[in-house]
This record gives sequence, C-alpha cells and structure tokens, in this order.
Amino acid sequence: MIPAAVRPVRHAVVLAAGKGTRMRSARPKVLHEAGGRPLLAWVLAAARAAGCERLTVIVGHGAEEVRAAFPAPDIDWVLQSEQRGTGHALAQARDAVRGAATLLVLSGDVPLLAAETLARLAAAAEAGWGAMATATLDAPGTLGRVIAAADGTLARIVEAADATAEELALRRVNAGIYALPAPEIFDFLARLTPDNAKGELYLTDALGLAAASGRRLELVELAEPAEGWGVNDRLDLARADAWLVAAKARALAAAGVTILAPERVRIEAEVEIGADTLVHPDVFLGGRTRIGSGCTLHQGAWLRDTEVEDGATIEPYSVLDGARIGAGCRVGPFARLRPGAELAAGARVGNFVEMKNARLGPGAKAGHLTYLGDAEVGARANIGAGVVTCNYDGAAKHRTEIGEGAFVGSDTMLVAPVRVGAEATTAAGSVINKDVPDGALAIERGAQRLYPDWTRRRRRGNQPKKG
Repeated sequence: MIPAAVRPVRHAVVLAAGKGTRMRSARPKVLHEAGGRPLLAWVLAAARAAGCERLTVIVGHGAEEVRAAFPAPDIDWVLQSEQRGTGHALAQARDAVRGAATLLVLSGDVPLLAAETLARLAAAAEAGWGAMATATLDAPGTLGRVIAAADGTLARIVEAADATAEELALRRVNAGIYALPAPEIFDFLARLTPDNAKGELYLTDALGLAAASGRRLELVELAEPAEGWGVNDRLDLARADAWLVAAKARALAAAGVTILAPERVRIEAEVEIGADTLVHPDVFLGGRTRIGSGCTLHQGAWLRDTEVEDGATIEPYSVLDGARIGAGCRVGPFARLRPGAELAAGARVGNFVEMKNARLGPGAKAGHLTYLGDAEVGARANIGAGVVTCNYDGAAKHRTEIGEGAFVGSDTMLVAPVRVGAEATTAAGSVINKDVPDGALAIERGAQRLYPDWTRRRRRGNQPKKG
C-alpha cells in the first residue's frame, strides 16, 4: 500500500443530480433517509473515512435543497443543469478537481458502501491506473455487465439495455463505484459519443476506451454485494433502511450492548449506547441520542435527541424527546419528556407525567399524573398526583420554582409565576398563585359544607307520590 504521505490526493465525486422519478416524490432522492440519515450523508461519510480530502457533489434536481442540507466546508457543488448520463455528470467536475488526484466516483443513492471498501478500491487504483468495484449477483437484472480480460482486469462494460443475450447471462456486474486518475480520465470523457439505446454519455464507455488504450482497470469484488445496492424506489429505500438498522444493532451487540430482539428494535445511525445496557423489544432510539452504561430501556420506549446517563431506567412506553436524564434516574411508564426536560441524578418521574422545559433536582419525585412546564424543582422535592404548573396565561410563558425538600400536595394548581419555598408544603386541592415562604404551609380551597341525611332525603324525594 502506498503511504498516505506520497499517494495522490483522494477526491470524491458524488453523482447526485438525478430526479429519482420512481420515488414519486417532490423531495430530491438523495435526501430521503435510511437508517436515520439522508442517503447522501452515508456516501459522504464513507468518502471522508476513506481519506478523501475534498468532496465534489454533482447536483441537478432540487440542487438548492440538497446544498442547504449539507453546509460542510469540504464540499464543492457543481450543477449539472442537463442530465445526459453518468459520463456527462462526471465531466462537470473537471474544474473542481485541482491537480493530480485519485477520483473516487460514487453515486449519491448507494448508502451501504463501507469506507473500508472505498479505501481498498483507491489503493488498487493508486497501485496501477484505475479500479472499479464489481459484484456477483444471482439476479443481476438491469445492471451493467462486466467483461474481464484474460489477466482479470477490465476489458469492457456493457449496459443491460445494449447487451446481447449471452452478455445478459453473465452474473458479474458493475457496482457503479470507481477509483480513477485525474486529470487523465477527463480526456477519455471528452471522447464520448451518445451511441447507445438511451442516447446518453456513459462513464462506462470512457472506461472501455481507457482499457482499449492499454490502461489497466483492476476489478475489485465487493465483499458484501449489498454495498452496491442503489435506491431507485420506495421498496429499495425500505430494504436499505432495514440493512442499515440491522448493521447498527450488530455493531452495538459486538460492543457489549444487549438487544433482546434486534429485529423489533430501531436504533439509528448517530445513536451511542454504553456497554451493559439492556434494550427490550420495540424500542426506538433516534437522532443524537446518547445512552450510558448499565441502563435499561423497557419495551416501547421512544427516545430522540436524548441523553441518558449511567444506570438509568426508562420504563415501558415512555416518550423522551430532547431530554436529559441523570445517573440512576427512573422514568415512566407512560411518561412524556419534551425538549428541555431534565432529571438530575436519582430523580424519578412516574406514569402519565409530562415535562417540558423543566428540571427535577437530585432525588426529586413526580410520581404520577402531573404536568411540569417551565419549572425548576429542587432536590428531594415531592410532587403529588395531579399537580399542574399553569405556565401559560394565553400570551406568555411563566416559570414556577419549587424549593428543595418541598411537598406539593395532590391536585395543586401552581399559577405561574410563583415560588414554593424550600421545605414548604401546599395542601391537596389548592390553587397557589402567591409565593409560599420556606417551611410554610399554603392552603387555598373552598370551605367544606356538610348536609346531614342528604342521601336519605334525596331518595325520599325521588319516590313517587301516593295518589
């Protein structure tokens, strides 16, 4: 292998200009997601991991939308205003490629490609002239067939639309992934003519010209044929998504995470989970969720962009979105923690509790049937059943503060802005709209009235009158 210090610069060119007609979507195909990332994001990540210092993306349909989704400084964007085939698409990158380079030519709708495969492909090209990836498939379908020379290098590629019956019987196909030398490949692209069934300029024809001119193109077989899967329609997208999710589960299991039913769990690309965490069936983990070590996620838990520290437990069917859960906390079952919800170490949220932009201090508890919005709850405070922080007055949000060790009785309405002091108590059923000093008891409810013999009199009153 050529040392990185002396090898040519690696520069990825990603072809992403197609409309994706079979997706039946207004959204550009490369922005559809699989495994929790846009298709194009997987391709760019693999290219970077394979050592590409620059990335050029050829865009066409939905160019501005695609560009806006990837504001990275290492990407050059080139517009292919007229889509005339893969050879025409790559030719558009000529001005973006500066000096000698190994071009990794990729498709923006092939998300399963591994960085290791790209590095192997680039190394094969750098040891000779160029290289292309191939795959041997049981049912090659409409993919281009690869014709090898006697020495195992490329002789030519024939597109399925132009292939003879004998050529269509071949099972080795072009995976559509290449490592090619710049600037020389652009000279072969300039010689292309649209003499084919589709009237397009094929990159594969340029490779055929190179091979006929004595240039060696090594054929690099994919270790896993799925790496070459392209996404052309919604079923392809579902297949790629399932493959990526399964691969994520395998990687986590290899790192020490127990996933009891991997086929019933969805864990997306950016999620991180520490060792010895237990994941029960039907759990969803998405976005930039981070789970610590030794945690337990029970059945049906749904977490997105949430941080869970070591030793915490998420009970069944709890929904956490943009929340932060401290070490040793317990959440749920059936809790909902919205963005800005935070539990400090050892805090507890029970069933049918909702939190939004609110914090429970260390050891604080909200056991059941409670809404805490725009609130700060001190350490060891106890929030009774049915407590509501009335944080919105119809025009603006207001905060509620509950001090350390406070006891908020069941069915208390806390009309913000309001403060309940440290070690203070509110009686059950109270409507609290004034601050409660530290250590005080606040009671606000109507006087109880008694009507003796009410039941007996009511029943007598309902009896029919005698005639």
